[in-house]
Amino acid sequence: MVALAALTLAIWAFLLSGRGLFWRVRIAPPSPPPQRWPSIVAIVPARNEAATIRDAIASLLAQDYRGQFSVVLVDDNSSDGTAELARAAARGPEERLTIVAARPLPQGWTGKLWALSEGVRQVASRPELYCFTDGDIVHHATNLAELVARLEAEQRDLVSLMVKLNCESVAERFLIPAFVFFFALLYPFAWSNDPGKRTAAAAGGCILVRRSAYERVGGFASIKGELIDDCALARRVKRGGAIWLGLTERTRSLRRYPKLVDIWNMVARTAYTQLNHSPVLLAATVLGLALAYLAPPLLLLTGGKVAILAGITWAAMAFSYVPMLRFYGLTPLWAPLLPAAASVYLAATIDSAWRHWQGRGGEWKGRVQWQSRS
Repeated sequence: MVALAALTLAIWAFLLSGRGLFWRVRIAPPSPPPQRWPSIVAIVPARNEAATIRDAIASLLAQDYRGQFSVVLVDDNSSDGTAELARAAARGPEERLTIVAARPLPQGWTGKLWALSEGVRQVASRPELYCFTDGDIVHHATNLAELVARLEAEQRDLVSLMVKLNCESVAERFLIPAFVFFFALLYPFAWSNDPGKRTAAAAGGCILVRRSAYERVGGFASIKGELIDDCALARRVKRGGAIWLGLTERTRSLRRYPKLVDIWNMVARTAYTQLNHSPVLLAATVLGLALAYLAPPLLLLTGGKVAILAGITWAAMAFSYVPMLRFYGLTPLWAPLLPAAASVYLAATIDSAWRHWQGRGGEWKGRVQWQSRS
């Protein structure tokens, strides 16, 4: 038991110091404006986004951007009037908004990537940059200008923002900061931004990429079956160029997760894909999460030296979580609940594998992705 407690402490000592200081929350300072503002087309895939699409489109059309800029909304077979609401949001600057309907989803493509590809296909001009964003994202007024400034100043081929997720319900407060925390652990931002590291990540809600880099990697056709499409695109772009991923407090997601099951389904959709549908990796993940997150609070009950080591480990774990909680405006009193949040994500990962084995993997908005069908 002492050896097990020492092992969990060693795991957290490594995580705190050996994973690119993933737990530190840092908003990067702005980059200087470029000498010339490149042309941009923003492409928004939308499937039944009536609740959020007006605000999302309005925020894009209100961007304070000096270069040529337009928006393409791809209506992916919505049944709730998404396109009409987007058109109503345009009003004055409707000449900068183009609404197209996605053709039927072909075999081998995920729904979002097909919609994005349809948007690119409909762009008559050849913009220098593409902005890929979602129908539930509200961009602050200078978001595009700031992203372009960073891309040009740092000579990146792709820049992306992990937008601030909604964090109001009890379920969201319990699990959303942990979701971003675990993402940063899996893909340390500092490593992703380092051209010398293999780690590559992006956040699909807000990606800006050079058209030349997009075409170099073969566009979305090269990753057409990927469920974790943002990181797949980042990996391909980074093989021949530099990328950057950061956090933002001002650009945010409107998507709500009022109940625990809503977040569960979000995780279960892609977790097993992250493990390459491998039972071996699933078993290793279960063991690793159990050792790192569940063992310390359980060992604390044993007393003696074991409890002391377990207490130190749990304290270190909570300490690492506090910066993310503060980023989301939450009290540090949530920090000791990180093992409980980890247990939910662990169970959702197992459920993700079960859904895959049942032929329901990747299910989202009424679609089961092709690669998971039996």
